[in-house]
Amino acid sequence: MTTKHIAVPSARARAIAETYSIRPGWLALAVVAVVALAVGEMPLTYQYAPLVVSVLLLGLPHGAVDHLVIARQRGEGLTARWLGIVAGIYLVFGVAYGLVWFVWPVAAFVFFILMTWFHWGQGELYPLIDIVGADYLRAPSQQALTVLVRGGAPMAVPLVAFPGQYEFVATSLIGLFDPGAAAALAPAFETGPRLAVAAVYGTAVLLTITLGYLRTDERGPWLVDAGEMGLLSAYFLVVPPILAIGIYFCFWHSLRHVIRTVLLHDDSATALDRSDVTAVARRFAWDAAPMTAGALVFLGLLYVLVPREPGELSGLVALYLVLIAVLTLPHVVIVSWLDREQAVF
Repeated sequence: MTTKHIAVPSARARAIAETYSIRPGWLALAVVAVVALAVGEMPLTYQYAPLVVSVLLLGLPHGAVDHLVIARQRGEGLTARWLGIVAGIYLVFGVAYGLVWFVWPVAAFVFFILMTWFHWGQGELYPLIDIVGADYLRAPSQQALTVLVRGGAPMAVPLVAFPGQYEFVATSLIGLFDPGAAAALAPAFETGPRLAVAAVYGTAVLLTITLGYLRTDERGPWLVDAGEMGLLSAYFLVVPPILAIGIYFCFWHSLRHVIRTVLLHDDSATALDRSDVTAVARRFAWDAAPMTAGALVFLGLLYVLVPREPGELSGLVALYLVLIAVLTLPHVVIVSWLDREQAVF
C-alpha cells in the first residue's frame, strides 16, 4: 500500500523538471541524428564513447540510488532494514541472472533485450504522467502500448535498420561465455523477421498515437508524447545502434530516472525548485557514489570470471553491458515497486 506519494509539487517544479530531464534528451537525440546523417559511417571507437562515459556519468549511477528510493518515497531515512531489503533483491535476482549468462548465454542475451525493452518503456510512464502531464496514460491499455512502443524504439528499431551491428553486439556479449553460440540467433537478423518487426512496431506506434489523441482533450501533453515517439523512431532508424544506445541511455532514460529520484529527496526537490542544479547534482553524485563503486568492483570480478578474456575495447564494452544486464533485473524490481508506491501503474 502506498504510504507517501511524492509527485512534482508545483507547476514551477514541473517546468524546471521538464527543463532539466526532458528537453536535454530531445536536444541530444536531435543533434546526434543530424550529425549521423551528415557524417555517415563512424568508426566504432567513437561510437563506444557514450557507453564508456556512462560508467560514471548518469548511466551506471542512475540505478545506484536504488537503496534510497523506496525509503524516501515512504518518508523514511536510510536504515539497516532498507539496506538489507535492497541488498537481498540485488543478491537474489542479480546472482541468479548472472549465473544464467554462464550457463545459457543466448537465453540470457534474449532476456536482456526483452527486459530492457520493458524497463525502458516502463521508465517513460512516470515522466510523461507526472512531469509532462499526460493523464490519459493512466489507462492500462494506453500504458501497455506506451511501454511497447517506447521500449521498442531502442530495442526493435535498430534490428530493422542496422541488423549487422545488432548481430555484432549479440555476438560480442554471448562470445564472452560461449564463442559461436550466437549463431543460434542468426535467423532473427534475416529480412523476413525484420520486416515483421517493422510492421508490428509501426502499427503499434500509430495505434498508440491515435488512441492517445482520442483519450484526451489536452493537446499539449499529447503533442509531447506523439512528438517524442516520432523522434525516438527516427533517431534509432538513422543513428548506428552502439552510438544511439549510449546517448539514449545517458541523456534520455537515465536522466529522467535521476530527476524522479531527486524529487523523492526533500532538500534536492527544494534545490530543484529554485533551479540550483549544482546542489542537486552534487547530492545525487554523493548518494550514488558508494553503489557505483560497488558495481565497478563487480565489473572487475566479472572480468576475472568470464571464460573468454574481453581483450580489446569491444570486448570490454561487451563485459560492461553484461554488468548492466545483471544489475538491470533487480533495478527493474525496485522501479516496479516504486511505480506501485507512486500509483503510476
